[in-house]
Amino acid sequence: MGHKEIKFNGRVLRPRKATASPNFGAETVLVADPWDYVGLWLKRNRHDSARNYWLQAQEFSKAASVLPPTSAPLPAYYCFLNATKCLLEVRGVKVSDRHGVGGGSSESGTSLDLERVKFHAGGILPGLCGLLEESTQIAEYSLKQALYNLPYIHRAYALTFTSSQELFIPIRNLRFVKKLNSRESWFCADVEARYNNMHTSNKLAPRWEFIKGEGDVAGVIRMRSRFDWEGGKPKSEENMERLRRYHRRVRKQVSYIYGPNRLWYIKRGSVGPNYLSRSSLTLTFAAMHRLSELSRYHPLELRAHLDRQHNWLLSEFIKIAPTQFVDEIASEITGCDFLPPGIRM
Repeated sequence: MGHKEIKFNGRVLRPRKATASPNFGAETVLVADPWDYVGLWLKRNRHDSARNYWLQAQEFSKAASVLPPTSAPLPAYYCFLNATKCLLEVRGVKVSDRHGVGGGSSESGTSLDLERVKFHAGGILPGLCGLLEESTQIAEYSLKQALYNLPYIHRAYALTFTSSQELFIPIRNLRFVKKLNSRESWFCADVEARYNNMHTSNKLAPRWEFIKGEGDVAGVIRMRSRFDWEGGKPKSEENMERLRRYHRRVRKQVSYIYGPNRLWYIKRGSVGPNYLSRSSLTLTFAAMHRLSELSRYHPLELRAHLDRQHNWLLSEFIKIAPTQFVDEIASEITGCDFLPPGIRM
């Protein structure tokens, strides 16, 4: 099928980090961290109440960064809570003051399977779920399930639980393309060499398809559904609204890991009961809440977890999650992509 890349403002049109309200025309923001930039953005756009939440989140983040794994989850969770309140305020999402998340242990023992995270029907977390077009119904998962579905610690998970199935396939050169002499357009991305085989096709969810490459041409993963992009009107609001709706569907399966390079992954199709149709943001929020409960009310149980086989996995989550979460929230607030300075994009 002959096609060409869609260009916007002179650049190839690619997915953005923000899911709810991406700004496709914005330049990538190069900053060591997004805190000050977002604070100034909130001030410039007169989001005074939201800015107060953001500044509080920053202080909790600073506190978490200097604490050991037994204590860091508590301020880290309150960082997440206030950053999420900031986002909901900016986007005009009205919710109650309840956190909307709970947890507990299903029985005595030191196992991630026994630790539970609960999504409630109202409050801050359900507000975030609604903004990202996830289910806002009551749901309960194990902490182990939540961690399994997070791309930024999936390698640590796989090395900790060696029998687990790989859930994320690395992709590159993400782009939106348009069929020649047609308005029919879609998302596609190349796969790394070791995934350039038909076995990859069997791992994909039904809404995706794999096209095996030949010679130096990489294999391509393509979304089956299409959207309309009218040629000659690259800045029309109709085009952009169709793209935004389509982009939200793409981001249901496509996620990124924060770092000095653009690292994107597609989530494979369901692999059983541990597979969750949730975003990295909502699962990170819920998982850190459960660890914050253990840190505050059951420190000996948290210490016991950190003395078990899954010590490295939990330590990696506690250390990496704040950076990943804040980058994602900052992108959702501003619509911009953030990357560390001094890199070649």
